[in-house]
Amino acid sequence: METIMEAVRLMEAQHAEKAVELLDNYLPMADDEERYTIAELYLQWGYLHEAKAIFQDLMHQFPAEGELKVALANIYTELDDDEAAIQLLNDIDEEDPAYLQTLIQLADLYQAQGLFEVSEQKLLMAKRFDPNEPIIDFALGELYFSTADYVKATTYYENILPKTKEIAHVSITDRLAEAYAETGEFELALTYYQDEDSKNPDTLFKYGFTAYQTGRKDIARKAWEHVMEIDMYYHTVYYHLASLYEEEGVYEKAYEISQKGLHVDAFNKDLFLLAGKIAHQLGEDEKSEQHVREAIAMDPDFKEAVLFLIELLKNNADFKGIVDLVSEIMNTGAEDPLYNWELARAYNELEVYNDALKHYQTAYNNLKDDSDFLKEYGYFLTEEGRIKEAIPVFTAYLEQQPIDDEVNEFLFRLKQSDREEP
Repeated sequence: METIMEAVRLMEAQHAEKAVELLDNYLPMADDEERYTIAELYLQWGYLHEAKAIFQDLMHQFPAEGELKVALANIYTELDDDEAAIQLLNDIDEEDPAYLQTLIQLADLYQAQGLFEVSEQKLLMAKRFDPNEPIIDFALGELYFSTADYVKATTYYENILPKTKEIAHVSITDRLAEAYAETGEFELALTYYQDEDSKNPDTLFKYGFTAYQTGRKDIARKAWEHVMEIDMYYHTVYYHLASLYEEEGVYEKAYEISQKGLHVDAFNKDLFLLAGKIAHQLGEDEKSEQHVREAIAMDPDFKEAVLFLIELLKNNADFKGIVDLVSEIMNTGAEDPLYNWELARAYNELEVYNDALKHYQTAYNNLKDDSDFLKEYGYFLTEEGRIKEAIPVFTAYLEQQPIDDEVNEFLFRLKQSDREEP
């Protein structure tokens, strides 16, 4: 054992090769207990193949020793040989002292392979074997959490909480808060978040989101601002915090947060759009347009951004700008009937009626159930003298909006006028 301790001292002194060489030379003289200790050291130091060889030799000597099989199965798992690990673990007898650990380990392996039902069976067997073991409750909670069965997950997490608040560096209160939030129990989730004095930005962000869902915007604001203080590169928080300030009408602060966010995440199209919307609220339409165009440059098919920019251009009566924008977007392959509708409107304002008609006709193929479109299209056709085409369009509109007396009267006059034509 003195030789083994000397090897440990060498390893602690960063002399890894000398430590391993010393143990390799000592192995032929070591007894079984020492060989087991050396194998564990090799495993701890990351010499998996060397550890595997020793454990295999020991297992041939002691084939009924479950602890050896568990140790060897751990190595197989580390070496990505899950099948060998499963085969070895399934060979451990129920009477073996290592049987409980075997069930938990098998469940973990089956879960990693996506065999969730088999994993669940192994863990429920373990639960029957030892009903009060927190590790088993934790494993079941994690399994159900990973499969989005949050109601079952909370049951097992709740079992753990009276015994401990953390297992394997995982906060149980954090898990409970998130699980309850996922089931829509936001108020209950909030109590668990409040019970945890966390410095983890992920936990704080979720805390803020849950508080926001319960209407506690004050808590959400503080939590998200704390996230920014802890980790300025936590990209997601900027969008939510800026949105919150925008909702509260604090536009200057909202814009400031959005700019900070864009400084650390210059490729966030949603944040660019949000910055554009806030700039518009501040009367900064030039900045607004610039931000939204950045968003569209990243994703030409970003429909929300495109439609916002169209409205911005409309407000400034820049109908030529709308034609240029939508034409360019459609040239990239982006398609949407609303784009044709907006092109038709823009061409109509520019008095390029043939192009307006063409795009109204194209949009009509997909917007036959949109009453607003039908009404607008019908009036356009009438102004263009296309009475026979306008009549069925208004008729279709009235099937959707039968109580529109104004259009009813207008359609009646159109029909009369059409009959009177020679």
